[in-house]
Amino acid sequence: MDVPTLLSLTERVESLAAPSGVHPGASPLGARLDGWTRAQGLVLGDPDTSPLGRARCDRLAARLFATADIDRVELFGHWLTWTFALDDTLDRPPMSASATAVCALYDDLLRALRRGAALPGARPLENALVELWRRTSPRMSSRWRRRFLVHLEVHRTACAEEAVNRRTGQTPTLRGYAAGRRGACGPHLFDLVETVLGVELPPRVLDSPPWTALTEATADVVAWCNDLASFRREQADGDAHNLVAVAADAHGLTDEQAASWTVERLVQRAADQAEAGRLLSEALDRLALPEPDRAATARVASVLLNAPRAHLDWLVESGRYDLPHPDVHRPPRRQLGLRDILASR
Repeated sequence: MDVPTLLSLTERVESLAAPSGVHPGASPLGARLDGWTRAQGLVLGDPDTSPLGRARCDRLAARLFATADIDRVELFGHWLTWTFALDDTLDRPPMSASATAVCALYDDLLRALRRGAALPGARPLENALVELWRRTSPRMSSRWRRRFLVHLEVHRTACAEEAVNRRTGQTPTLRGYAAGRRGACGPHLFDLVETVLGVELPPRVLDSPPWTALTEATADVVAWCNDLASFRREQADGDAHNLVAVAADAHGLTDEQAASWTVERLVQRAADQAEAGRLLSEALDRLALPEPDRAATARVASVLLNAPRAHLDWLVESGRYDLPHPDVHRPPRRQLGLRDILASR
């Protein structure tokens, strides 16, 4: 779709109305992230020639965590870059239509992670994962590490199911799309919010229905906004794993009608997210958590509640999807922010 379609949500959803902040120390992160990405072999040559090189993951990290420790914000940017690199690999031939290949790649990744070292000649994805895990896992408990690994397994399963659909030419059903999309968009990234903030959520919170409602609604809003941004690229690739494509198939809609339908669904889901945040606040009173656990939960919940707008702002300023804007010329890389676009209209 285009920038105006995405920005129309800011006029209809209260929680998306105010632009997200940016970490005051964000300026040098872009160059440092580029250096790390090149050193890991995840981007070769001119970064502007690949969706990953144009992604500007540093900006998304800086918008999600505008007040956190800058080194941890940078680490999250590295994890985002690794996740996008993995998704790009899984979404392109030969793996895009082979569940066997998806699982084989993931087996190599998880084995390297568990033994703490990549084998000689390993893929850049494998080496980068080991390096990130060494920097992340010592800060966290064994319980958190197990949860993170479980979520990587969820991601593998969802991506393998997408590969089966591509091989058989199946479009996901509207009923089952949301759950599959949550799995495929990187549930482990939610766990990393705790590492950036230097906290861990207690099991009583993680197991509570309001927390599940909040994380699922957040994942849906973020993923479906991403679907609007990536629809044209995925349509050109013949990939139907996109809510716009799924809605068009289910209801017999044109692309434009399906995009409008998706916007309406996003408005509803954003309201669900806000309600889940309110219910979580009430649940914390009933759970009678110790003050440190309550404070940790509130901090993580705040990041999740603000994530859709931070992600929306990033979609506009990132070059990952080359979103068309009818009125604004895009300046060179790493110079354009959402406020610049709005001010020029």
